[in-house]
Amino acid sequence: MKIKPMFDRIVIKAVETQEKTASGLYLTASSQEKPQVAEVIAVGPGGTIDGKEVVMQVKVGDKILYNKYAGSDFKLDDEEVTILKQSDVLAIIE
Repeated sequence: MKIKPMFDRIVIKAVETQEKTASGLYLTASSQEKPQVAEVIAVGPGGTIDGKEVVMQVKVGDKILYNKYAGSDFKLDDEEVTILKQSDVLAIIE
């Protein structure tokens, strides 16, 4: 399925987190924090939002850091994705 976000929204897929600590302990899924690093898989067109021109700074394929509690989680083709606003992106990882 193809997804096209609206306005200044982006669709991201979380990058896998480590299940093992540096000391060798394995973490259960419930003890792992929500990852804050993700890959952008779709980008909205931007445009005028609330009277301000929004130019999209991220592009498909970018790795980003995003606000921990940002966005809404969805299941798309058996894959977990998050849709959030571009303003929730803290940085692009190069």
